[in-house]
Amino acid sequence: MDKKLLYRKVNTRTWGVRRNESVAHYRDQRNSKAASRHEAMRSSMHPGKQYGRDYTPLFRFLLSRVGGPWDSIFGEAVARLDQSAPVFWMVAIHEEDRQDIVRLGESSYFSGLYVDEQNRLQMINPKLTPQDMTPHCECCTHTFNGVVFGQTAGFGPRTSSVVDAEDPPA
Repeated sequence: MDKKLLYRKVNTRTWGVRRNESVAHYRDQRNSKAASRHEAMRSSMHPGKQYGRDYTPLFRFLLSRVGGPWDSIFGEAVARLDQSAPVFWMVAIHEEDRQDIVRLGESSYFSGLYVDEQNRLQMINPKLTPQDMTPHCECCTHTFNGVVFGQTAGFGPRTSSVVDAEDPPA
């Protein structure tokens, strides 16, 4: 039996799926003389860009394998992915690239991972919990390793302070 893929395809035809893409600056530069001299401007604008991939299953897979042998974890992950690059969004290769918290997406945070000297996958800061996290805005649902955080009294569903229920409108 084949194992499930470690990514999901998301509907990219819906309005607003690619809302973080900004190409407006290109219209001011496309026909200028300076643009024709640069090799990058003559090549494709977005080579190999793929939309509609959700790698949350990969991140959960990596978190569930912390402490295991890196070679087998990496081999299994790559076999179940369309490309190997998303693995390294969360796993730091070099020591200077290590981060306690990795932000992937608008409001999804995950523990940073690295490979130790014994070739085992480890968390950079295993003591971090969702209670240690602070959301940067009220409007979004923030998650840390898949657990929602920041839904305190000031956050969460809005309450409206309209007319009292005792006095119905006439």
